[in-house]
Amino acid sequence: MNNNLWVIIAVILFVGCNNHQTKIVKETDTKTENNVTQEQKTWWKEGILYQIYPQSFKDTDGDGFGDFKGVIEKLDYVQSLGITMVWMNPFFDSPLVDNGYDVADYRAIHPRYGTMEDFEAMLDGFHKRDIKFVLDMVVNHSSNEHEWFKQSRSSRDNPYRDYYHWWPAEKGDPPYRYSLFDPEGAWEYDATTNAYYLHTFAKEQPDLNWENPKVRQEVYDIMKFWAEKGVDGFRMDAFQFASKDTTWPEFPKGHEKDFIKWYGMRPKLHEYLNEMYQEVIEKYDVFAVAEGAGSTFKDAHDLVDADRKELQMAYHFESVDMSRKPNSFELSEFKEVFTRWDSAFAKQGWIAIFLSNHDNARLINRFGNTSPEFRTPSTQLLNTFLLSMRGTPYTYYGDEIGMTNIDMPTLEEYVDVDAIGKYKTAVANGEDLQEFMSILNYSSRENGRTPMQWDTSDNAGFTKGKPWKRVNDNYTKINVAIQQDDPNSILNHFRQMTKVRKENPVLIYGDYAIIQKEHPSIYAYTRTLDNEKVLVVLNFSENKSDIKLSEIKKLEATIINNYNTVAVSEGNKITLMPYQAVIFKIN
Repeated sequence: MNNNLWVIIAVILFVGCNNHQTKIVKETDTKTENNVTQEQKTWWKEGILYQIYPQSFKDTDGDGFGDFKGVIEKLDYVQSLGITMVWMNPFFDSPLVDNGYDVADYRAIHPRYGTMEDFEAMLDGFHKRDIKFVLDMVVNHSSNEHEWFKQSRSSRDNPYRDYYHWWPAEKGDPPYRYSLFDPEGAWEYDATTNAYYLHTFAKEQPDLNWENPKVRQEVYDIMKFWAEKGVDGFRMDAFQFASKDTTWPEFPKGHEKDFIKWYGMRPKLHEYLNEMYQEVIEKYDVFAVAEGAGSTFKDAHDLVDADRKELQMAYHFESVDMSRKPNSFELSEFKEVFTRWDSAFAKQGWIAIFLSNHDNARLINRFGNTSPEFRTPSTQLLNTFLLSMRGTPYTYYGDEIGMTNIDMPTLEEYVDVDAIGKYKTAVANGEDLQEFMSILNYSSRENGRTPMQWDTSDNAGFTKGKPWKRVNDNYTKINVAIQQDDPNSILNHFRQMTKVRKENPVLIYGDYAIIQKEHPSIYAYTRTLDNEKVLVVLNFSENKSDIKLSEIKKLEATIINNYNTVAVSEGNKITLMPYQAVIFKIN
């Protein structure tokens, strides 16, 4: 039979109705789980995490900042997403130099978010909806307004002096250490005691001295305090930098270009993590995830392999590092990074799968297509990817509706200490500031912190006051209310996809295998668990794309599809529409 005739009779009946009415094929046969022991199965592996940036989620008192009562108001919405875990950025008492990542009191709530009673009501609301709560623990550093630091800087013989890292000025300049936020470096002179203190981030964020056992016990006591409140896990902010080599050796010039290698995973970090495991994690049956995974796979495994008795999950930065500049996304690199990390953790350990968070621009700008024609399918494709990979998927608030970057071409609108610090560094280095601002406008983490877009009312329904951050102008077109009842919306596709993941254990525990990795526009892979097998095909292109999968015996059914139909012809040749994402059951 000639090719034209095959085209004429191309089979397009795998999905005969719209994508959100597609029958969801359940993979719940008892054989599905035969190779997964009960010991290997855990709630945090099977979880779907939703990250809430609290000051941007929902404001109820009109001060322009999100609060706990706003989250409580939206608990049913959060539950409707099908997620099972929530991680919330810091809400501790803080001078807010770095939006709460500078903690002044680890047991107190910042008044803008509410009271401890409000927190407890919110936590209870999550738990009643079977949603676990993950607390952001910022213990590589504190605020310089923390009582520990106030005492530490007051005199050299103060009992709290060794809670932080100090270098006496009479010894001369301290060995250079790079600061991620301060172009002058990580040592700050303090005249009170004629000494320098260390700050990996802003000068208002002095690094805690983890080499001091009293500091470690303080941290464990704080974690116990919150565990006894009922939190289910901890996200350990910047924790790979907590241990320091206090002999302060000289680092070679230019070492900061490989920052994680020189500043992460220092001498006694694993000793401290094992201590934390025994003191807190094991006793309270909570889990902990490390921000960062070191600079090698060995580093990552040493953090999270079960027999290490340290942390339970790590997430790496390679997936976001590949898209820091405009038009820098390459599908080939994307495939390579995720395939390499999956392979490294195929037998042991566990990682997070994420494409965006509070430290990055929006996923649609970096990996998808923001044009009106393709924003919906490309966001659906990215969410399909996140929820069909091995590892615990992390979704950032707003990505379930396709929120985009906000245009901020001039520095005056930036408030983030990271952005301002980078600008000062660019000036000091004599960089092209026009080019710098173009990159900052695209990649700034402020893009991912704009208020949640709930509806078409003033300020997108986020607040009745003046929002702390300007609402994106496109909120009248991109919001929850518009998408709520649209079966083809990004929001409802996300809900369907979380349901698919929960009802198909093969997407959680199944082996991953990439197919035709050299294909220029389609990312195809299988997930296999015992006798169950699914195929995921994702067209990362604004054009139609074909892939012929002769290695697949039979496409049995469509599990989910973000278009109404999918065209399949002889030899399992699949023709995908722009940004089409389909999961098939196969054998």
